Amino acid sequence: MTVDSGYADIFGPQVPRTAGEGQTATFALASAAYRDNDVEAILKANNEWHESTIKPGKIPLFKPRLGEAFSRAVVDRMIGPDRKPLIQSFGAEPQVVVEHCLAANNIRKERDNRLTIVMVLSGLLFLPGLLCWLLVFLLRTTIAKKEDKRAGALATTLLLAAGALAVIFLIRMPFTGFWAWYARASVIAPVLGWFVAKQICERTAKDLRERWDSLLAGSSVGAKVPEAVPTSPTESRAEQLRQSLAKLSAEQQSNSVFYAGPKGILGMGTRWGSWQLAENLVQADPDREIHPFRSWDVIRSIHDQLRMLERGPLNTGGFPKPSIRHWVVTPIAEGAKAVSRPEGTDVEAYQVKSHAIQDICNKQQFGSGDRHYLGVQWTLWDGQLIITMLITVTVLHETLRIEVTGHALGPVNGLFQEKPEAPTKEVTKSLKPWETRKVKLPLVNSDEVVRLAVRAPISWYPPLLNWLGGTIGLPEPFGLRHAWADQPWRHRFMADDALRAATPVLRVVHAAAIKVLDENGVDTEKFGTRSGFLSTAVQDASPRKADVYDA
Repeated sequence: MTVDSGYADIFGPQVPRTAGEGQTATFALASAAYRDNDVEAILKANNEWHESTIKPGKIPLFKPRLGEAFSRAVVDRMIGPDRKPLIQSFGAEPQVVVEHCLAANNIRKERDNRLTIVMVLSGLLFLPGLLCWLLVFLLRTTIAKKEDKRAGALATTLLLAAGALAVIFLIRMPFTGFWAWYARASVIAPVLGWFVAKQICERTAKDLRERWDSLLAGSSVGAKVPEAVPTSPTESRAEQLRQSLAKLSAEQQSNSVFYAGPKGILGMGTRWGSWQLAENLVQADPDREIHPFRSWDVIRSIHDQLRMLERGPLNTGGFPKPSIRHWVVTPIAEGAKAVSRPEGTDVEAYQVKSHAIQDICNKQQFGSGDRHYLGVQWTLWDGQLIITMLITVTVLHETLRIEVTGHALGPVNGLFQEKPEAPTKEVTKSLKPWETRKVKLPLVNSDEVVRLAVRAPISWYPPLLNWLGGTIGLPEPFGLRHAWADQPWRHRFMADDALRAATPVLRVVHAAAIKVLDENGVDTEKFGTRSGFLSTAVQDASPRKADVYDA
């Protein structure tokens, strides 16, 4: 995946964004920041790895929409001042998602600033009228939510009755002088403010929906985040934001991952298959001892041969270039709510240094501590499928064991693939009452305008807004990609890709390992026989929950 060195200048000052292939999953997740669905929709995306929750607020009128809650929650969790370690998002670019969340927050902030001015001029200055109209809207909303078929008609009647009473009040004013004019203004000003607020909300909703649709269509719509680009050395907030985004990108490149029992390796998915080759180390020549070698020597040979996977004797496409990395795997409890990354002199910028990895590979093979795995990973289907094959080599007493395991992470949940649909309503044709037609509705209805206008004056202080309206509880340990990923097994071609990768990887691993054993004077006859059996068995590969032990 390449990084665009330029800035998209059509949306103003921006931070650098990633471009290139494999962005479907990234853009799908980023589109959630611009959505206007009900916030409860996020619960539909829960999976076997993690579950999101909704933290209800104190007043339903301040309840956020999905995009509002998602963008604030993601920004606070991923680049907030008290952020905890994150899980890598394989197949996605978390920095791009965070940038779009920041951009969505900025768009809504500009809208709320305008709505606040409208609320002050047409509401707070005429508070008695504003409170009366708010009471009418709250009663109307409460009645309309009931399942009774007559509730909708009753809610409309209530609003009409309130309008009629307002007209009568204007005509038969009980006050005189200044208070009479103030009372008239208190009735009219909130209504005029509502019309102005509706226009502001409509323009913003259109902008957000265009960005939402563009991201799902694959467009490289820019994330407008001017506050992340310092223009002078004194801009400490902008510099802090820039450093937070850089820290996020560095953690994304970390070579440390976490094994959460039956949940598998977080970010890579559950272990669906395991093949083990274990035989005794016996010298090939009885008169000569085995030449001493280490697990790292076998792993290094396997690493070199795995780099040749993309090559083949026939020009038939085959494997794309995989990512081959050495991983330090830390075990955590299945229900752990947080992780702790390795620290110390052997770690730099979230990367465990090479000499430390070699020590883990050669020495930490039994008992507590981190373990070493060599991984070959493919990012396929534009980031929607992550196939990871992990290899580990252990030597206990006279037994050498080579284990190959398969992990798969499927596509982003379908919720994030849903495109915006214009609100419509079916009405009866006037001349043909037996037929109906669809008519377009405004993007923002009356109740939504009221909700946004009431939230706007306190939007400058998010903690209070979250307390009043509620928030999304992100699943922990949190990682953008695996938190809302589905299993690949329901998609026929994705499942085929995952299963087909096992056989060639297994054969390359065994061939490379047997070559090292031969070179060091080990009798490889039993290794070769066992490898042949596994090579036959892997051709009938089928996904299973290899981490769930029926003991």
